[in-house]
Amino acid sequence: MNPLIYLDHHATTPIAPEVLAAMMPFFTEHFGNPGSPHAYGWAAESAVKLARETIASAINATADELIFTSGATEANNLAIKGVAESYLSQGKHIITVATEHSAVLEPCRYLQSLGFELTILAVQSDGLIDLALLKSALRDDTILVSVMVANNEIGVVQPIAEIGQLCHNKGILFHTDAAQALGYIPLDVEAMNIDLMSMTAHKVYGPKGIGALYVRRRNPRVQLSPQLHGGDQERGLRSGTLYPPQIVGFGKAVELAVADLSDESKRLAKLRDRLLSGLVMELGSTGCLVNGTMDHRLSRNLNISIPEIDPSRLALELGKSIALSSGSACATKSRKPSHVLEAIGRSPELAFSSLRFGLGRGTTTMEINRAIEVIGAAVRLQA
Repeated sequence: MNPLIYLDHHATTPIAPEVLAAMMPFFTEHFGNPGSPHAYGWAAESAVKLARETIASAINATADELIFTSGATEANNLAIKGVAESYLSQGKHIITVATEHSAVLEPCRYLQSLGFELTILAVQSDGLIDLALLKSALRDDTILVSVMVANNEIGVVQPIAEIGQLCHNKGILFHTDAAQALGYIPLDVEAMNIDLMSMTAHKVYGPKGIGALYVRRRNPRVQLSPQLHGGDQERGLRSGTLYPPQIVGFGKAVELAVADLSDESKRLAKLRDRLLSGLVMELGSTGCLVNGTMDHRLSRNLNISIPEIDPSRLALELGKSIALSSGSACATKSRKPSHVLEAIGRSPELAFSSLRFGLGRGTTTMEINRAIEVIGAAVRLQA
């Protein structure tokens, strides 16, 4: 019996053995509270400091610009709501994009319910935003623009540096959700003109439950209103006892990912292209519709729609052999079609019949070949 092929690395990744090994001592041997004034606390504080420096270095930031959170969702909420409260006197207009993760769209809509003005930009059919459209949407009272680096469903990588420059030219803060990008494409908050950036560990072979928000401290110094109150941890921006095992794991995961970024990206791109060409051979070019541009895309991502199939039957058949997602894993229990695919112009039927492949470190050529065979056979069963 063939083992289950895991192609859902956009949803989550397994913890790397090196990451788990780095974390273990901080559950038992070095269990101190980083805020405690004794040897146990100092050991934990030192480990947190090292992890903070490692993650900051990976994005060309300074260690004091990182705020640890429970994940990217909390980081997005802190960035968006924190800016809205702090810059209320300067304006109440926020801009985001129709293909953003719900962890960005929902905080923005919440603020809209409180009286903020929200502009949600459409995207082009390839998933990329129109920079001219963004430029025309910027106003004197715009306080924040939020555009993700890489989409969690279709893998499209937006022109972040250009977006950031447009914002900075107008004195507007720029936030980006980099949950899918950290460790997979080079990130530089200075070169990319980023003021706030959300990150998470579990997408990059680290533990779940830990993330971070980069908050620029100079040129300009970003002000945030905390969303959690009760302590002075993380410069008072995120109260709560720091969790050294998770933070250490996050740091180690980023260290490993950045060290292997170039080689792994090339390997995954070859496997992804092999997957696409194999599916086109099995299904035909009209039976395998690629969602989103292939020119500006994460090397580990492929998202296709298969016309004229029963998506529920196909998912049931594929689930026996392949772990993958139809749309975003965060919304797989929803009966609504993917808002991302609808935003690029796919019909509800094609959105429902989409498959998202997320390749990872453990993905092999043999698994890709097997996946092509299984999908081809499953689709032919419905013919």
